[in-house]
Amino acid sequence: MNALRQTTDTFRSRYRAAVHPRYNPWLHAAFVLGFGLLAIGGFWSTVSQVRPLEWLAVPLTLLLFNAGVYLVHRHLGHHKKNFARMFYARHAGDHHSFFTPGHMAYDSARDWRVILFPAWLIVLHTTVITVPLWWLLAQINTNVAGLFGGCLVLGYLAYEVFHACEHLPPSNRLTRLPWIRQMRRLHELHHRRELMQERNFNIVLPLMDYLFGTLYWEPEHLTPPLTSRPMTRMQHQVAIAGNPIEVLAYASTVTRWPEWHPSSLKVAGQAGPLHAGSRFEEDIRAGGRDGHLSWLVEEYLPGRRWSARAQDGKGLLLVVTYECAAEGDGTRFIRTLEYQFEGLAMRLANQLLLKRRIERESAHSLQALRDRAQQYLTPVGATA
Repeated sequence: MNALRQTTDTFRSRYRAAVHPRYNPWLHAAFVLGFGLLAIGGFWSTVSQVRPLEWLAVPLTLLLFNAGVYLVHRHLGHHKKNFARMFYARHAGDHHSFFTPGHMAYDSARDWRVILFPAWLIVLHTTVITVPLWWLLAQINTNVAGLFGGCLVLGYLAYEVFHACEHLPPSNRLTRLPWIRQMRRLHELHHRRELMQERNFNIVLPLMDYLFGTLYWEPEHLTPPLTSRPMTRMQHQVAIAGNPIEVLAYASTVTRWPEWHPSSLKVAGQAGPLHAGSRFEEDIRAGGRDGHLSWLVEEYLPGRRWSARAQDGKGLLLVVTYECAAEGDGTRFIRTLEYQFEGLAMRLANQLLLKRRIERESAHSLQALRDRAQQYLTPVGATA
C-alpha cells in the first residue's frame, strides 16, 4: 500500500482509537430512530380531520428541510464559521478525512460514530427548533402545525438513514436500489476534495443542488473493463524538488505532457491542472505504435493524487495515476500506468515487444518530468 492510501487508513486508525470503548453504535442508532419516531408520533397525534389544502404542509415542510440541509451543509459544513466550529471540524475534518475516494464504505458498525450525528442533536433539533415553530403555527392552524412538526423530524431521520446508506459496503443489497444507488454516486463525487466545497450538498434528494446549479454527475467509468484479464501494470517514481501541490499541478497540466513525455505528441485540452470530469484528446506514439487517445479525468486531489482513463477506439484501455507525497523539502512522485489490449495479436505483441519499450519510455519520462518540473517550478517558488 502506497503512502497516500495509508493517509486515510492512518486517520481511520487514530479516529477509531479515540472513540470511547463503551460506545455502542446500535444504541446510538436505536436512540435516534426511537426518539425521532416518538416525536413524529407526538406531533402527528395533534392532527385530525385534515382538509385537502392542509396536506400541502407535508411537501412544503420537506422542501423547507431539504433547503435547510443544503444551506447548512454548503455554508457551515465546508466553510469555517466561529459559531459552527464544532460542526465544521466534525464534518469537513473528521467525516471527509475518514471517507475519501476509494474509501467510502464503513468497515464495522462502530464506524457509525463518524456517519451519524451525535445522539443529542435530534433532541436539540426537536426541542429547540421544531417545538417552538410547532407552537407558533398551532396558534394559527393545529393540523398544519402537527404535520409541519412531524415532517421536520421525519426529514432529520431521512437524512440519517440515507447518509448511512451512502456509506454502506457495496455488497449490501440496499445499494442496488435505484434511488440509493444514484445518491451514493452523487455523495461519492461530493467527497472528492476538489468538489466538496462546490458540488452535491443534498443527501436525500438533490433538488436544491439542481436549483442552485451545484449538481454534478459523471458515470463511474469512462468505459467498462474490456475483459476480466488483469491489466499490464508498471510503476515508476522519482524525487522532485518542489512541494507536492505544485508538482502535481504541473504534471496534471496535460497540455505540457509533450514537453516531458516522449510518447505524447500533441494534446488538445484546457490549460492548467485538469479536475475530475475534464476530457481531453492526445496523439501518441508508444512502443513504436501511433495512436489517438480520448481521456477522462477521474480524480484530482491537489498535492496527493491525479488519475485519468483513456481509450483509443481500437481495443486499448489505459489508466494513468500520479501520486505525490512530501519527502523532506521535496516530493516523491509516483506514476502508475495500467493498460490492456483487446485483440489477441496486440496482447502477444505487448508481451513480446511493446511492454519493454513502454517500460523504458515510462522510466525516461519521469526523469524528463523531474528536470522540466524543477526548471518550471524554481522561478515560480522563488522569493525576493
